[in-house]
Amino acid sequence: MKAPPIADKAVEKAFAAYPPKLRQALLALRGLIYDTAARTDGAGQIVETLKWSQPAYLTEKPKSGSTIRIDAVKGKADSYAMYFHCQSRLIPTFRDLYPDTFAFEGNRAIRFTLGHALPKAELAHCIGLALTYHLRRVRH
Repeated sequence: MKAPPIADKAVEKAFAAYPPKLRQALLALRGLIYDTAARTDGAGQIVETLKWSQPAYLTEKPKSGSTIRIDAVKGKADSYAMYFHCQSRLIPTFRDLYPDTFAFEGNRAIRFTLGHALPKAELAHCIGLALTYHLRRVRH
């Protein structure tokens, strides 16, 4: 699935403010979020908005998942990240599943470096887990 056009003008402005290479990398993450949501049972409809001035993706109908945010890493011109709710079990789960695949920032982010290929299959798995996080929590 191709990601839909950015409908929210504030989100569009946020993407436009990134340097071109960083914008391209973040748009690739955005595309992977939408693609994964379309292929993940229970993920529901994705809403794109800004949270803490960062492009954010959440499931609205149903509220099945935890918000995913994407942004540049402050102070690191060649780094960007996918952020998750720090009080969830998402990053610890990702760390258990993929200890040698990703660079983690505490319990809140997976970090990437411009010019390095994304491990798309593994990252899509993590995104799918985030987009269905509340579905699994309800079952416990």
